[in-house]
Amino acid sequence: MMIGKVKISPSILAADFAQLGAEIQAVEMAGADRIHIDIMDGHFVPNLTMGPAVVKSIRPHTQLPFEVHLMVTNPELFLGAFAKAGADMLIVHAELAMVESYIHQIKSLGRKVGVSINPETDVDGILPYLDQLDQVLIMTVSPGFGGQEFQEECLEKLRILRQIRDQQSLKIEFSVDGGVNESTAPLAIQMGADVLVAGTSIFSRGAHGYKQAIQSLRGSTLLH
Repeated sequence: MMIGKVKISPSILAADFAQLGAEIQAVEMAGADRIHIDIMDGHFVPNLTMGPAVVKSIRPHTQLPFEVHLMVTNPELFLGAFAKAGADMLIVHAELAMVESYIHQIKSLGRKVGVSINPETDVDGILPYLDQLDQVLIMTVSPGFGGQEFQEECLEKLRILRQIRDQQSLKIEFSVDGGVNESTAPLAIQMGADVLVAGTSIFSRGAHGYKQAIQSLRGSTLLH
């Protein structure tokens, strides 16, 4: 079962960076529940994005929670800075060797804890930590670039995790990130997604189309 309504978390990686504050305000007005912020270091993934200074600069533009997704090799170097900059949730990757240490560090900062798993990663490695997490983020594309094709086979992980959550009565949510649009959102929801991270499918419509885009993703929840 899902925890409440399905939430929409626009990924600002696809937004107009020249008007980032206005873009965030526009998706908030359009009905977004959260803001998803992708942090890339050019090492863990082959791309570079933004740092804590950018997150700090956009924090005054909205009251929505910030999910900061750290696609970086050494998150321990950045967790404190992003927490101070305004992150409400810090998400690290299961592929890193020190996941348990990162979970404890995030908790010590008073932030919600998320762990993300890449398409080629199975769920076994995160099962020992599920009761310590606020969110598991399932990547349905290879991390690093927006606009990729949705990998439906990744949704089997959601089915497994939802079953475990129900069996153990865990208070954890499952998020899907990558290639989420009107066609793929129902597939994710049917398999147990609580949060849909969407970038291109929202921001490509321009500010005048954000409300319609978000409503379309929400409308897909009726198929669940």
